[in-house]
Amino acid sequence: MKTIKFIAFLNILLFSGFIAAAYETEITVAQDGSGDFTSIQSAIDASKAFPDTRVNIYIKNGTYYEKVRVPACNTKLSLIGEDPEKTILTYDDYFNKIDRGRNSTFYTYTLKVDADEFYAENLTIINSAGAVGQAVALHVQGDRCVFKNCRILGNQDTLYTAGELSRQHFKNCYIEGTTDFIFGAATVLFDDCTVNSLSNSYVTAASTPKGKKYGYVFRNCKLTAAEGVDKVMLGRPWRDYAKTVYLNCELGSHIIPEGWANWGGTTRDKTAFYAEYQSTGIGANPNARLEWCKQLSDEEAAEYTLENIFAPVCVSFE
Repeated sequence: MKTIKFIAFLNILLFSGFIAAAYETEITVAQDGSGDFTSIQSAIDASKAFPDTRVNIYIKNGTYYEKVRVPACNTKLSLIGEDPEKTILTYDDYFNKIDRGRNSTFYTYTLKVDADEFYAENLTIINSAGAVGQAVALHVQGDRCVFKNCRILGNQDTLYTAGELSRQHFKNCYIEGTTDFIFGAATVLFDDCTVNSLSNSYVTAASTPKGKKYGYVFRNCKLTAAEGVDKVMLGRPWRDYAKTVYLNCELGSHIIPEGWANWGGTTRDKTAFYAEYQSTGIGANPNARLEWCKQLSDEEAAEYTLENIFAPVCVSFE
């Protein structure tokens, strides 16, 4: 009788929230059935919402044809592939296929991350629709999200870094596309990344909100291009207060001497902040850059530390 009463008491505590329910923190996805799940989305769906301890989902090599979303409730979630070139998440939505009106671009993602404190490593994320217009591979909305040793592949609009208060860090990643293939409002630090242009167009289209000190920061990155590509611009401002800075980056011969461009038909060149520091390579032409684009001094460049870039974000809602 005492045992029954004790169990009943434990159940009361459990359902009252006094004792946390146990949950899996190590999950494996494998297409051959040797793991806990055979699809990435099913593993995410089975993960605890708002966990106290990080949930790690390990993904075995394979090509996973899925449209995946990490919802806001799945904080502290990691997707860790076995091999960055052999663990592949791919889907093929694009603007005209989605057909949801003028905002269709934002529904074309292969992977969308709404959750905070997301971590990804050793993954290839592809929008495989081809050169058919806007087609997002990776859409990141959450704050404090990290991508390490990942490959993000597409054409137009490959990587959408969303969220006015979002902070994201890409480390040792490979990102490729055609037009505006890195775009959005988030504060993003790209460390030691390779950024590859597949056509003559624009690398970035930042939409940094007014009041944010940092937008896109490329640090020690290498800008490359496909064969025959020879007229690429570092960026153009998607919104008035766009900010994009390249620090100690190696620029290939495909970067034009002017370096940057304004958004056609606007005066965003009056309010945007575009700058470089110690660019190297054939594409580094500081004396030929557009007059409204800046070369940072040593003192100014020294401000671009990880701690400063990812400090709490304040924006103006005027």
